Amino acid sequence: MGESIDRSEIQAIRDLLSSKPRPVGWAQRRARLDEVGAYWPVADDVELNPVDLDGVPGEWSMVPGTDQSRVLVFFHGGGYCSGSIRSHRRMATEAGRGAGVRTLAVGYRLAPEHPFPAARDDALTAWHWLRKQGIDAAHIAVGGDSAGANLSVALINQLRADSEELPACAWLVSPWTDLTMSGSTVTTKDAVDPLMHKGYLQELANAYVPAGMESNDPRISVLYADLHGLPPALIQVGSEEALLDDASRFATAAGAADVPVTLEIWPHMIHAWHLWNAHLDAGRRALASAAAFIRRHL
Repeated sequence: MGESIDRSEIQAIRDLLSSKPRPVGWAQRRARLDEVGAYWPVADDVELNPVDLDGVPGEWSMVPGTDQSRVLVFFHGGGYCSGSIRSHRRMATEAGRGAGVRTLAVGYRLAPEHPFPAARDDALTAWHWLRKQGIDAAHIAVGGDSAGANLSVALINQLRADSEELPACAWLVSPWTDLTMSGSTVTTKDAVDPLMHKGYLQELANAYVPAGMESNDPRISVLYADLHGLPPALIQVGSEEALLDDASRFATAAGAADVPVTLEIWPHMIHAWHLWNAHLDAGRRALASAAAFIRRHL
């Protein structure tokens, strides 16, 4: 992280993101995230296999030489309302490559058609499916970006509540941990974050949080959960993110609960910059750091 950042590379990503007007409506937003996320395809040596996780769509990915007994379970971002296995394929597959593990990407149900607890229930279904394949919990890492990072922690919290074995570690990129949007950087970074704006975040939260629940419920906003007993976590966030405060406050809360936690704040980086690793050196270096973390714990 101490290496210099090529500002022209991240500017090119910003230009890509601003090349079309912000989409309106869920269908257009989903299509746009798939488009910009899949702008550069997966590498030629990646093997992809769709899989039915007891009714939840999934996709295995691996490269030659992968240790098939170890798995990264990946939950895509998109504010619980968009994103897909396709949009995050390049990020998930390269994370698995670096860590030397298989990646299992999970296509959980999206709001507003399927508000909480649908995503968490699908995450649990995927976890139980994987365990039934004979994979030890100690050989599984869970991770994701944005809402997918929140979902990763929500899954672990539910497993802990159910007295089940926990994964070995959690990899959390640009985590959206507070759906009340109380973080200061939601306001102070609004002008520099090209993706996440307070009004948009509020729209996403309104779609995901069902009637009768508060957005600070710890099952929805993991910042407010009891974090004792969580496995080691790596949190990666960019300095130009509205959710910077979500990441730093979660790191503090987890650390205060005696969770081994590492927080990396990457200069000049934007929300979930790993997505564009094909043409972003800082994306590749962040993935290499995450891969080393996963290898260490698996």
